[in-house]
Amino acid sequence: MVGAGISGIAAARELRDAGLPVVVLDRGRRIGGRMASRTIDGRPVDIGASYFTASDPAFTALAEDWQQRGLAHPWTDTFQLREGDATSTKAGPMRWGTPGGLRSLVEDLAAGLDVRSQTVTQIGPGPTVDGQPAAAVLLAMPDPQARRLLGPVHQTEADQLTAAYEPVLALTASWPERAWADLDGMFVHDDRIVSWVADDGRRRGDAAPVLVAHSTTDWANQHLSAPESATAAMLAALRRLLEIPSEPLRASVHRWTFAKPSGPRDEPFYLSDGLIGACGDGWGGKPRVEGAFGSGQALGRAVASALRTRR
Repeated sequence: MVGAGISGIAAARELRDAGLPVVVLDRGRRIGGRMASRTIDGRPVDIGASYFTASDPAFTALAEDWQQRGLAHPWTDTFQLREGDATSTKAGPMRWGTPGGLRSLVEDLAAGLDVRSQTVTQIGPGPTVDGQPAAAVLLAMPDPQARRLLGPVHQTEADQLTAAYEPVLALTASWPERAWADLDGMFVHDDRIVSWVADDGRRRGDAAPVLVAHSTTDWANQHLSAPESATAAMLAALRRLLEIPSEPLRASVHRWTFAKPSGPRDEPFYLSDGLIGACGDGWGGKPRVEGAFGSGQALGRAVASALRTRR
């Protein structure tokens, strides 16, 4: 398994539960993938996925288990919607937040798994992972990253992983005290810079004066090579949208080159005859966190079944 986001960990759990040995390799210093959080002033701030929803019975049961153990909580079912100078409210499914950051949920799922920090450079024939043989190789990552690992040796598989992904810049800004009207989150439909704002203090449940804003795709594309150059303009847009009079104590921007698929596929995963598979939030057509978990779970079960058949 290459990739320790929620889809990769879900797949690895299925293989482990089937009695199969599995090693998860991830290039990051910590697992979580795009369910990432950064510690600022001693508290975690979600800089990747903003929340999760739960509709599938199995994933709902998992969310309720996290809730019972204090790892997650229902956050809100209503966000603001900003169009021009008008602000309205938009109801939807319940969004869930976490006291310890969304990454903490992936870490909880990974308990007991063999997860190793390692940068993988090539999936070779056999298959092999950087020269090491494997019965199957599962790639839990955006299609462009998976294609880089496959190369010409696995062109057939690479040809199935052609989904486009959109970039996002995530601005995190903190103030000495709250200086904006109450909100949980805001979708911004017509700003050239900011597309989404989350009140991290409200979704975390501690009321900390911290905001996270996501850029538009066009703005991210203009600043991918130097994301720090986007900080001042993103901060100005955020302050304008929320009418914040003061400068923050600190602000920083994180680049997500492959933040979100431009359009999901209905298939829950991909698996070749040579047992090279792919999973993630670009598969299955469900909301991103729940969809990624379900995709990994389905791929893990399919690979476990295929390996049992070949024994």
